[in-house]
Amino acid sequence: MDTPRITVSNLHKDFKIYDSPQDRLWEIILRKPRHQLYHVLSDISFALQDGQSLGIIGDNGAGKSTLLKLLVGTLQPSSGAVRLHGQVAALLELGAGFHPEFTGRRNIYLNASLLGVPDDNIAELEKDIIEFSELDYFIDRPVKTYSSGMYVRLAFSIATMVRPDILVIDEALSVGDMAFQRKCVERMNQFRAEQKTMVFCSHSMFHIQELCDTAIWIDKGKIREMGDSDKVVGHYEDFCSNKKSYNTIRDDLEQTEQGKDCPTQDCRINSLAVIDSDGNVLDELEALSDVTLEMEVEVLNDVNQATFGFALMKSAEEPVASFFTTDVEGVEKGPFKKGDRFTVSLVVRNFAMRVGDFYVLCGLADETGLLWYETKFSKQLSVKANKGVGPIAMAADWQVSRQR
Repeated sequence: MDTPRITVSNLHKDFKIYDSPQDRLWEIILRKPRHQLYHVLSDISFALQDGQSLGIIGDNGAGKSTLLKLLVGTLQPSSGAVRLHGQVAALLELGAGFHPEFTGRRNIYLNASLLGVPDDNIAELEKDIIEFSELDYFIDRPVKTYSSGMYVRLAFSIATMVRPDILVIDEALSVGDMAFQRKCVERMNQFRAEQKTMVFCSHSMFHIQELCDTAIWIDKGKIREMGDSDKVVGHYEDFCSNKKSYNTIRDDLEQTEQGKDCPTQDCRINSLAVIDSDGNVLDELEALSDVTLEMEVEVLNDVNQATFGFALMKSAEEPVASFFTTDVEGVEKGPFKKGDRFTVSLVVRNFAMRVGDFYVLCGLADETGLLWYETKFSKQLSVKANKGVGPIAMAADWQVSRQR
């Protein structure tokens, strides 16, 4: 069997916590411990072969970023071992590997040299790196003047352009405009097609499912589950739904909008409606009825292919059910021209929610289904009170057969 590209064996990482800086000095002088051990990671083991993509998920503080730093060698384990075979490139903390006083061009040489690329090869790659990062005007300015998005553009361009055997990414898709995010996804898919190995940490469960074959769920420093990404993500989402106390969707959306950049859109959703079989707009739905979800879309720039989606949501972060056209045959997906307007409809048969309030989320994305042009929430809807027990209703037929 081929040697794994990444092997992690019984990995442990502890940090020493001191009550005050002076305790460090007294510990050295007195040679007596004056610290407490904080166990960040405990007994982490896994292996990745060529061509495998691993997603790492978990709550904030679970140890995900620490694991990535141990993989690339910026931290050393307390015990256990990490073995990597091949060239490694990583995108971790913002600006890591860059000298703030150097220009972007000089940092290309610095960063690529740290990755083990000979100077002659860097010179050959320089033009492609600058072109991919789209930083022509800023490339000869000090990187300390760069925005967070510009940092990521340059770092991602360097890391992927040198064609490493192993790519380690920590939330790279959370920064930058939509056009560059699309390029990043295309580059990562190309990386996978070339049978390279990738480790990707993200809070976007959709990206984890689409970009990773396998996922590891880290909980309080330990592997809680490891396996197929769809399965692990599903269990993690269920765990989060059961433990989290949600605000109203309006509060969630306000918090989301405050920290969100507004990228240039290729398409726009002008309206969203929930209607019954007679065409009436609904505020209240009946369990087991047929319901149509409908959005009107306007194309702002030419789009080769689009993906459409609807979801029923209990809150801004808690989906009940979702529907996407990614793998659906027979649905018009493009190309669409600037100025086109069209309606996207989805008929949900035997609406299964029996009780409660919910929202409808609609969205449209590029052909990969990874980069969303826009999403829109409906107002709050409710289900009419009806007899029964449990949160869902199921269409069913009874039959009693008398035995002779």
